[in-house]
Amino acid sequence: MRRAAKVDENQNEIVKALRAVGASVQTLAAVGHGVPDLLVGYQGKTILIEVKDGRKPPSERRLTEDQLKWHGAWTGGPVAIVTDVESAWRAVGLLKVGNDLCRNE
Repeated sequence: MRRAAKVDENQNEIVKALRAVGASVQTLAAVGHGVPDLLVGYQGKTILIEVKDGRKPPSERRLTEDQLKWHGAWTGGPVAIVTDVESAWRAVGLLKVGNDLCRNE
């Protein structure tokens, strides 16, 4: 029997922030088996997001064995790994690398 999916503490904050800028967000954490945590739609793009808690040490933010297998077998677009709201916004294209807000460029 599969145990309940473990969700990073910052996931709800990230989901709320993505929805606040107009993104559609479907949580996939309960699927398990290495599937990314979030399916995000933003301005005609689909983004898969794996959430890691940036407040934890790097050793506790590593991908699990199941995640490594799933990511390695995935033949679609890349999976963004985010640790906070800013990196989630960057993953959907809302922020540039220099933190300047994009205006639908």
